[in-house]
Amino acid sequence: MDVRTPLALLGGLSAQAFMRRHWQKQPLVVRAAWPAAKAPLTRAALFKLAASGDVESRLVVRKGRGWQVQHGPLPRRALPPIAQRGWTLLVQGLELHVPAARQLLDAFRFVPEARLDDLMVSWASEDGGVGAHVDSYDVFLVQVAGRRRWRVGPAADRSFKPALPLKVLRHFEPTDEWVLEPGDLLYLPPGWGHDGTAVGGECMTASVGFRAPGQAGLAGELAQRLAEAAAEAAAEGPQRLYRDPAQPATETPGAIPPALAAFARQAIETLCREPHAVERALGELMSEPKPRVWFEAGPPWLPGQGVALGAASRLLYDDRHVYINGEAFEASGTDARLLHDLADQRSLPAAACKRFSRGARELLSAWQEQGWLVPLQRQLPDREDPGPQGDRA
Repeated sequence: MDVRTPLALLGGLSAQAFMRRHWQKQPLVVRAAWPAAKAPLTRAALFKLAASGDVESRLVVRKGRGWQVQHGPLPRRALPPIAQRGWTLLVQGLELHVPAARQLLDAFRFVPEARLDDLMVSWASEDGGVGAHVDSYDVFLVQVAGRRRWRVGPAADRSFKPALPLKVLRHFEPTDEWVLEPGDLLYLPPGWGHDGTAVGGECMTASVGFRAPGQAGLAGELAQRLAEAAAEAAAEGPQRLYRDPAQPATETPGAIPPALAAFARQAIETLCREPHAVERALGELMSEPKPRVWFEAGPPWLPGQGVALGAASRLLYDDRHVYINGEAFEASGTDARLLHDLADQRSLPAAACKRFSRGARELLSAWQEQGWLVPLQRQLPDREDPGPQGDRA
C-alpha cells in the first residue's frame, strides 16, 4: 500500500496524513467511506455462526435501565425475536470464518499488523446497543447495513455504573452525535466515550479493533519468555552460580545479603542485554494467535505453487528474524526479503516462491503442512475454539 495515496476510506486523506492528524488524537467521521458497503455476511449466517462453539459471541439485551449478557455459543432459540427492540448480538474474530471479513480487515493494514486485533460484527434490533462505554484502544466502526446513531465525547469520568454485567459509563456527556448510514465510517481514539444505538430498524456494524498491551503485562510476558530462553541455555551447559567467599559470619541471618540482591539484579540485566533477546521475545509474543486458535493440517508445499497466510496466521518480522504464530526463524538476504513481502501482503505468487533457497522452501512446506500457510489458489479460513469474550462493542 502506498501510504501517500488519498483514500476514500479515510475521506480523501492518505494513510500517512490520517496517522499524523487523527491516530490516537481525535475522531474522524467519513461519509461513504465504503461506497459499495455490504455486510460481510447475512443476518442468518451471523446467527448461525453465533450458534457454533468455534466462535466467540455475546448477546446483550437492554431491560429498562438494566442489562442482560449471555456468552456463546448461542443457538437461535437463545436469541430474542427479530421484532423485539433493544438487543444486540456481537460476534468476534469474524475474519477467521468469512473471507469477506478478512478483506474488510485488510483495508486497515496501514497500521502495523502487530497492533491489529480482529473484526467484530454487531447486529442490533431497533434501539439495540451496549450502552455508553470507553475502549482503551483505537477502533474503526464501519456501518455495513442499516443505520446507527453514535453519541461521542471525551470520557473525563471513566467510572462505571455499579452492579451491571457491562462496563457502562456512570457519567457520559457526549459532545458530538452522528447517524451513520451504510458505507459510513467512524474512527475513535482510545479514551473516547461512545454510545451506539440502532435507529430505523435493525442494523449491522463492523468494528476493527487493535491490541494495546499494557506495560506491566507486556513486561511480565517478556520476562517469562526471557527466563525460559535462559533456562534452555543453562540446560545446555554450566551456568554462573552465586559465590560469596568474603561473606562474614552474621548475627542477622534473616537479612538478605546485599551481594545476593546485586547478583539477582545482574541476572535480570544480563537477560535484557543479550543481543536481540528482547526483540525476539517481543516478536514471538506479538505473532502468537489467540490462545484458542487451532489450525488444520494441509498438504506439503509443491514447487510452482504460490502461498497465502492462513486466516488465523500472524507473520511479523524485524531486521534479524521472521515470526510466525509464536515461533522465531532467522532470515537474511533474498529469503528475508521474500518473507517480508509475504508478511506485508499476506500472499506470495508462485514466481516469487521460486526464488526461495532450498532451506526456505522446506520451511514453507513445513508451515503449509502445519496449516499456517495455504496454497494461494485455495485459501481457506482457519477456525477458532470458543473462549472468553473481549469487551469491544
